[in-house]
Amino acid sequence: MKIRIIGMTAAILAASFVLFVSFSGWAVQDNEAKIVVMNPRGIQPEIRKIPMAERQSSLDGKTVYIVDTKYPNTKPFVNELQSSLQAKYPKTTWVIREKFGMYMDDDPPLWKETREKADGGAIVLVGH
Repeated sequence: MKIRIIGMTAAILAASFVLFVSFSGWAVQDNEAKIVVMNPRGIQPEIRKIPMAERQSSLDGKTVYIVDTKYPNTKPFVNELQSSLQAKYPKTTWVIREKFGMYMDDDPPLWKETREKADGGAIVLVGH
């Protein structure tokens, strides 16, 4: 009961304050000066949309690369992923490759190999 009375009292006081501020001239008037605020991100470049590749009708006889970007502790996951995919798609060749460096480092030789040999596509693991 005490909590209810305290809550109602607080609500009445808050409503009274709002009414007092709005009718007493403390509120911002339309004729007061206004400031212009700029977006700190600036003007964002237009997003370049890249369409997804067409879905293959079948992976039979194809080679798919699984690229591990070496995010911490992903090796067990990569190995389990390969075994699961191999069991589900036995006519597909699954190749695991580790990317050079860390996640943000480029690896042109790996991407070249992937374009040349992975006729079924590639799964690039990013770790999050």
